[in-house]
Amino acid sequence: MTITRFAPSPTGELHLGHAHSALFAVAGARAAHGRFLLRIEDIDRTRCRPEFTRAILTDLAWLGLEWERPVRVQSEHFDDYRAALDRLEGMGLLYPCFCTRKDIAREVEGAGHAPHGPDGPLYPGHCRQLSEGERRERREAGQPFALRLDVGGAVRRVGRLTWHDRGRGGQEARPEMFGDVVLARKDTPASYHLAVTVDDALQGVTLVTRGEDLFDATHVHRLLQALLGLPVPDYHHHRLLADEHGRRYAKRDKSLTLRALREAGRTPGEVRALAGF
Repeated sequence: MTITRFAPSPTGELHLGHAHSALFAVAGARAAHGRFLLRIEDIDRTRCRPEFTRAILTDLAWLGLEWERPVRVQSEHFDDYRAALDRLEGMGLLYPCFCTRKDIAREVEGAGHAPHGPDGPLYPGHCRQLSEGERRERREAGQPFALRLDVGGAVRRVGRLTWHDRGRGGQEARPEMFGDVVLARKDTPASYHLAVTVDDALQGVTLVTRGEDLFDATHVHRLLQALLGLPVPDYHHHRLLADEHGRRYAKRDKSLTLRALREAGRTPGEVRALAGF
């Protein structure tokens, strides 16, 4: 059975781009007589707000969407992400990184032409070289750190990986393009990469639909699936809606939020049409 999901972060109000993504997921489920799920990705406790979660539920219901209950809320499932981190740490594939953003910028600058990935310059790997003793001493001293995945070691462990995108066909996973990604921080118990991979597996999602801006992230998610022994869904990365100037819709576009459109007198049908449905 096809199971899709829409997984917004409650850091602002939904706009037309979100409507397109949600309706795209619904269409994928309906076409296969499948199921549509909703997930609230509020793992970032510094930016997410309960009022935005309430607004998301209101907007989607107004659009006419129906989803299965209960809604998975990431902040209620920290133990699931901790278990995944423990498993990766047990494989010897996680290491604490004590570098601040300034430290990393200096390292990158000192390296000259540092390699770049989808998110910018790759982490040079300084803390990967620390001994176990040095790591232990720094942790016991209370130094803040992030947990990074040793991507090189992980790739050597699992070998060649592939995944399928319904828009672009078969893909060979190339997670090394991101370097040693952060999987957790002190203030964020799990990164997007880890949380979304674990959540999709636990919810039984078989078709991940999301914007094409997240296409490259799938390379990392495929690696995590292999390491954690998780099922591999199909993917379908849709186009991103843009205004007449070619700028992507964003949460800063207050006039194009679903709430603003509703208050301006637009009907759900009109907004679905504006969103491409």
